[in-house]
Amino acid sequence: MNTVKANNKQAATANDKKFLTLIAVLSVLIPIVVAVLFFMPKAGDSQVDVSYLPGFHAILNSLTAIALLIGYYNIKKQNVKGHRGAMLAAFGLSAIFLVSYVTYHFLGERTVYGGDGALKYIYYFILLTHIVLAVVIVPLVLLSVYYGISNQLDRHKRISKWTFPVWLYVAVTGVLVYLMISPYYS
Repeated sequence: MNTVKANNKQAATANDKKFLTLIAVLSVLIPIVVAVLFFMPKAGDSQVDVSYLPGFHAILNSLTAIALLIGYYNIKKQNVKGHRGAMLAAFGLSAIFLVSYVTYHFLGERTVYGGDGALKYIYYFILLTHIVLAVVIVPLVLLSVYYGISNQLDRHKRISKWTFPVWLYVAVTGVLVYLMISPYYS
């Protein structure tokens, strides 16, 4: 019986190594790809209209925030099934957001915030914290999802204490950034 437990633990550890390596690679690669696409010079006019995507991103961020709150509520009520469904929905919405965001910044033009005064400083503070935490959230979300799916609940709980508030902040500030810059889209 002890041999079976030892073999299961070795298999889990080997499996963890594969997934943790993948999470580490994605946690570095995703922000790099987004940064490169964001700052990459545009070759000319795109034939694809992506002007609707910033509004779509705000909708995705809003739905992600709602899913996160539903997931939090469910786990507090010990509804694991409801929690899992809501959190996987939040993860799926965030994945769709990421693909759409990369698409927008690959094909679309950059928009510059045109406000001034105190609002300008508020906007840039929200934007800066949003960007920094959006980079931080990638490994946190991936680890939280992995530990939850692989039923490593102690690890899941430990990392999710950090993941939830940061992810919620990124989702909500994503909407705020859109609302503040939307008058300046051309």
